Amino acid sequence: MDEVSLNTEPVGDDDADDFEVVGDCAMTEYVGQTGIIQNPLPPAVGMEFETYDDVYYFYNCYAKEQGFGVRVSNTWYRKSREKYRGKLSCSSAGFKKKSEANRPRPETRTGCPAMIKFRLMETKRWRIIEVELEHNHLLSPRSGKFYKSHKHIGIGTKRTLQLDSAEEVQKIKLFRTLIIDTEGNGNVDVNGVFGNNVNSSNQLKLKPGDAQAVQSFFCRLQLTDPNFFNVVDLNEKGCLRNLFWTDTRSRVAYRYFGDAVLIDTTCLTERYDVPLVSFIGVNHHGQSVLLGCGLLASKTIESYTWLFRAWLTCMLGRSPQTIITDQCRILQIAVGDVFPRAYHCFSLSCIMQKIPEKLQGLFEYEAIRVALHRAIYHSLRPEEFEAAWEDMIQRHGIKDHGWIQTLYEDRKRWAPVYLKEAYLSGVFSFLQNEVSTSYFEGYLDKNTPLKEFLDKYDQALRANYQLEALADMDSRNSSCIQKPRCYYEFQLSKLCTNEMLRKFQTEVEAMYSCYSTKHVSADGPITYIVKEEFEVGSNEKDSRAFDVLYNASDLEVLCVCGLFNFRGYLCRHILCVLNQSGVQEIPSQYILSRWRKDVKRSYVLDHSCSGIDIKNPVHRYDDLYKRIVQVVEEGRQSQDRYKVTLQALDEILNKLHLVEDHQV
Repeated sequence: MDEVSLNTEPVGDDDADDFEVVGDCAMTEYVGQTGIIQNPLPPAVGMEFETYDDVYYFYNCYAKEQGFGVRVSNTWYRKSREKYRGKLSCSSAGFKKKSEANRPRPETRTGCPAMIKFRLMETKRWRIIEVELEHNHLLSPRSGKFYKSHKHIGIGTKRTLQLDSAEEVQKIKLFRTLIIDTEGNGNVDVNGVFGNNVNSSNQLKLKPGDAQAVQSFFCRLQLTDPNFFNVVDLNEKGCLRNLFWTDTRSRVAYRYFGDAVLIDTTCLTERYDVPLVSFIGVNHHGQSVLLGCGLLASKTIESYTWLFRAWLTCMLGRSPQTIITDQCRILQIAVGDVFPRAYHCFSLSCIMQKIPEKLQGLFEYEAIRVALHRAIYHSLRPEEFEAAWEDMIQRHGIKDHGWIQTLYEDRKRWAPVYLKEAYLSGVFSFLQNEVSTSYFEGYLDKNTPLKEFLDKYDQALRANYQLEALADMDSRNSSCIQKPRCYYEFQLSKLCTNEMLRKFQTEVEAMYSCYSTKHVSADGPITYIVKEEFEVGSNEKDSRAFDVLYNASDLEVLCVCGLFNFRGYLCRHILCVLNQSGVQEIPSQYILSRWRKDVKRSYVLDHSCSGIDIKNPVHRYDDLYKRIVQVVEEGRQSQDRYKVTLQALDEILNKLHLVEDHQV
């Protein structure tokens, strides 16, 4: 046994301060950087660092931001005197030993449990293996600079990386050494840019000026957004390989609309000049909302895994319920590795768009296309889909067609009949002739250069934000339902956005074409057979039966069509059953908060769940700070907003001065 600990006892006396690392904490940076981590993320299990001092520096920066001091509780050494394990604690950890001094110092420790543990890995990097973020005492960010551990936090040792000017276009500045492990395949710097030790030569194909454009792009967003998050992955030669970024709006939007996420890799599969991967959700108006972006050098498991881990880290480890991607084995492996608990399905709209490319050369192409559509969109139960599929491949002799075989093998990930247990909230396009569009539609095409895309990025975001703001105003000021035909419409008109109401109106209108013919009761839940009439020609009508399971005691209802899970609102068949059963209001569990028009999102991240105590000066400071950052974010959008913001701030200051005068 060659490993020993030279400090294995819990912190319990003043001597623990002797283990503090004061002085120059090593960190990688370029000349011109501030040398201080701005808005550091909370420590998390899996983060990796180059040196022991880097771990301390990171945790110390985080502590200063939060308002507490840091002490080294334990450090373990091998017999060779090499450190291999450590524990950093809040300076209020443990308790002092009783002193016999005449004038003992007052007790400042509270036995605080907040700490991180980390150890040296085989890769010679230090990994955080255990984290406790909760404190048992009040934190004071304004007092952080007075703690002993923060005295030299801004000094830092600068290490300049010499670059060959000929390779400048392929290099990106390094800043900090905070790393997240991606199973040995990539290193991620949280909230910054950093190096990579992977044995791979792949790199982004950058044109002259692209590297500077990326750097300027990140710097601009960091200056205007205090919670901007970016991560850069470099290969072993120091060349740019992958990168990821997201802003405050996207991070906050994920908290509201992160139940189902589409990972759009169209730019990679279609070989765009900009190898963009975007994370997309759907907001309360049914509009696409951006949740993050990445640029990847290659379509490999390693690259996708790196990107997904970076995105998940940014979202504080909270995985979506459902993830939708293109049909791709590599994506399937990466998603399964990073999001093991998420329901992973393939984009049906992407599959349908591939039909001409994959099948148009076949002799009976049009008949096959019609049969495929019928199997996908007209099947209510798995056995119906299986029968329709078998009939199609036998009738047209395509049993051995490679793409058809692959589709069938993956059917449970894309065929609507198999996805009724997944919650898709409108992200999954399952209606016939429904086509998904890119979030950057009109701003990015196959030939758009990277520099041009980065220049247009803010413009694209502003355009989408403007659409959301207009939809918010429309929903707040008026209702698209002037004369409700039933109380269900009236009920939702008070709660939901107009876009959701328009979609729901279609179901209410069709409800009057439905009727319940019979029902089967079996000890509790009742199965209704609802028939829906619809036109099949100019003068012809047909009908179809839908099973609706209704539990009157719990007001639970489920339809075989699965519209609620697909779209997030009740279908015509369920409305028919509720109406005929005398249920006057839609049960509250079927009115999702994500569609409410009173959603008011603060675009400032709030990591606190507790209320504000206005008697507490620290709480007042934190609350006001978060609110003023929101004002800055909104005020910077245009010259007019800027002027209004300045005027409002001047008025606020004048009022505050009046308050001070009255108090005097």
